[in-house]
Amino acid sequence: MIRTEICDMFGIDHPILLAGMGGASTPELAAAVSNAGGLGVMGASSIGPRGLRDWIHRCRDLTDKPFGIDTLLPASVRRGTNLKSMSNGPLPQDLIPEYQEMVAAFLVDQDIPPADDKNIWPEPDGPPLLSKEFFEAQMDVIIDEKVPVYVSGLGNPGPWVDRIHAYGGKVMAVIGAVRHARQVVEAGIDAIVAQGHDGGGHNSPIGTMALIPQVVDAVGDRVAVIGAGGITDGRGVAAALMLGAKGAWIGSAFLASEEAGLFDGQKQAIVEATEESTIVSRAVTGKPARMIKSKWTQLWQESGREPLPMPFQTQISRPALFAANFAGRSQDVNPGFAGQGIGMIKAVRPAAEIMAEIVHGLEATLTHQFNELVR
Repeated sequence: MIRTEICDMFGIDHPILLAGMGGASTPELAAAVSNAGGLGVMGASSIGPRGLRDWIHRCRDLTDKPFGIDTLLPASVRRGTNLKSMSNGPLPQDLIPEYQEMVAAFLVDQDIPPADDKNIWPEPDGPPLLSKEFFEAQMDVIIDEKVPVYVSGLGNPGPWVDRIHAYGGKVMAVIGAVRHARQVVEAGIDAIVAQGHDGGGHNSPIGTMALIPQVVDAVGDRVAVIGAGGITDGRGVAAALMLGAKGAWIGSAFLASEEAGLFDGQKQAIVEATEESTIVSRAVTGKPARMIKSKWTQLWQESGREPLPMPFQTQISRPALFAANFAGRSQDVNPGFAGQGIGMIKAVRPAAEIMAEIVHGLEATLTHQFNELVR
């Protein structure tokens, strides 16, 4: 069995963490990964505070192992800098009606009926989705529920570190540059996820192979670094360890799991994808994110319009993408976020089977390389 310092830090058997993929990393998926000896992390970026509390309770019903929660803490939203005009033009919020008209025409062209608002927005009586108040309400629930591990998928969790440490919790942050790594280390976090350009969802402009060792060199003697970005099997985990990481943060490999919170069409899109099937786009959240190419990303490429900054782009994208999902069009309109390693995914399988294969691949790769070196 391959163990590193993060195994003791998080109370897990294998140095493998489920990436907190928004909506996909459900309580069921997180519990399955934790039960298989890794650290299951729920992706709660768009889950309201009441729903988040329910997710935590569901996960605890399914596992007695450690688990985590991943949410977003983007500085641009928390500081209000997302309210500034775009290139000295109109304010982002003033462009929403114009963009909504474009998307409405797109749905008509695709023969997709609008979705019912009640199915689109979580907890409409609560704080607006992806707003400063929304993020802060999520953090209050996480601390109140004493979640074992908190991960900020975007932004610096510094303001909450002391409160989480007070009940014995651990704090991590996903970063994409050495300067960001140094910032979050100063906040007193316990581990860093260095996620490169290869990864799905919000990621870095820097390639994974280049990013991990540079982050390790900069902060590795102060906190554990966990590698991420395109790591889809045991060979990828072994590579991250060789670059100085203490483990791997893996997302896309579990997107086609039975427990993932995706539509069947989205899982099928992943199974049919190749290494060339993704694109980095701001079309969903307003921040650059790697996702599977689709008619939605094509719309924005051809429209000549820049997506709005977070959280305004979500007001444009979420109703359209939900409508596509409900109309059975997730595969071609909303296949979702994914990393460049999805070309290795060939079938939908239980998460425990995927986890076992990654662990076996890690051990076999390291054993083979050792034997080759000592011959």
